[in-house]
Amino acid sequence: MSERSGDLIHPVILCGGSGTRLWPASRESMPKQFTPLINPDSSTFQDTARRLTDASVFARATVLTSSDARFIVAEQLAQAGIAADIILEPDRRDSAAAVAVATLHAAAQDPQAVVLIMAADHVIGDTRAFVEAARAAAAGARAGQIMTLGVTPTAPATGYGYIRVGEPLDDASGNHRVARFVEKPDRAGAERLIAEGALWNSGYFLFRADVMLAELEAHAPEILEATQAALARAVRDLDFVRLDAAAFGRAPKTSIDYAVMERTERAGVRPVSFPWSDVGTWDAVWEVLPHDADGNALRGRVETVDTRGSLIHSEGEHLTTVVGLDDVVVVATADAVLVTSKARASQVKDLVANLRAKAYPEADAHRRMYRPWGWYQRIDIGERFQVKRIMVTPGGRLSLQKHFHRAEHWVVVKGTAEVTLNDAVVLVHENEAVYLPIGSMHRLTNPGKIPLELIEVQVGSYTGEDDIIRVEDIYGR
Repeated sequence: MSERSGDLIHPVILCGGSGTRLWPASRESMPKQFTPLINPDSSTFQDTARRLTDASVFARATVLTSSDARFIVAEQLAQAGIAADIILEPDRRDSAAAVAVATLHAAAQDPQAVVLIMAADHVIGDTRAFVEAARAAAAGARAGQIMTLGVTPTAPATGYGYIRVGEPLDDASGNHRVARFVEKPDRAGAERLIAEGALWNSGYFLFRADVMLAELEAHAPEILEATQAALARAVRDLDFVRLDAAAFGRAPKTSIDYAVMERTERAGVRPVSFPWSDVGTWDAVWEVLPHDADGNALRGRVETVDTRGSLIHSEGEHLTTVVGLDDVVVVATADAVLVTSKARASQVKDLVANLRAKAYPEADAHRRMYRPWGWYQRIDIGERFQVKRIMVTPGGRLSLQKHFHRAEHWVVVKGTAEVTLNDAVVLVHENEAVYLPIGSMHRLTNPGKIPLELIEVQVGSYTGEDDIIRVEDIYGR
């Protein structure tokens, strides 16, 4: 059934988290929502965006993300063939500020627009059921309620908040009032809540823009004022909207649950029963992946002997083997390995905090670092040298730059490079090389139709990333 344009749901995807509990696969440089943890062919962010492609139900999506992730978001949307508005948060102020910005953005198009707030990193097992649930909950939102999707629990989970279900909103819709939001309980508390019919709080919200703005004005006026100013002073940066940093920084750092949902008298809930997980920890990842006959979830090049109920995740060409262990998590990446019991998987976040305190670069940075033009990956590093593998997408162009402490050698192994070296521009083909002396002005461009790959050898007294003096950059960095 076709919807009138004014009846469309305006979806908003929040993807500003870092996912440290899924280290080492998820890190600041490439958080979990952008990695193929569950679906080997796409990220959870892309899967979330694909649920919103029914143009009879959803308007153009809006994505809120960090400035550092902006090109990852744009690239993954392009790969999925999905267009969206992308708004950049100057820093993390938690979900209340993000929801306020998204609501103001939707209200500028239609003051009574129905807004759907979604996380980028959740797994939903039935897209059709999700869309139908969103449409049903939108009816409650149009009537003035701030609706949330309450998931029927499948286990006494202690990592989720719960919702006590109140009286029906009307006789036919299946929507209810929220009697009470309950913080994450212990196991005994979770069992009692489930026995009483409580639902998991999914963190998905649907509301009319004018209703949410009124509730923010009543319960969190500082957040509303700060985000109004941040959006009013926002600037266009390529295909992105960059919020004003000073104004946004005035917004108190708190969640939309604390700021509004636990205070409003308009909270409603739509009970749903489709498969859902926020995949916040490695044991949650194990739960949603398919299992073999021994209950193991295996990803990548993995072999096991006498191992049961475990998650073994191996990236790249590494062969990861496990013998005689039950209920464990083993994650092997190019530069780090994690081994933990499933029962203690939530403590990975504490581990990452320890790694940061000791200044381990692996705490936040992957060996492969993504850039708007492609990516680079460190192969080797020594006292006076570093070797990288570089991939530049067709049409990609690095900044015009120079270095004070190192010279560089580029060897093309695939494709054709257009190299600017001071006043000269030359084409460098496969199995050809170019030398870039210290202090020379240089730039690399891929003018071809296929990815450009090269090996970069840096030699000098310092090879850090901060020895880059950018003179011109088409990406505005």
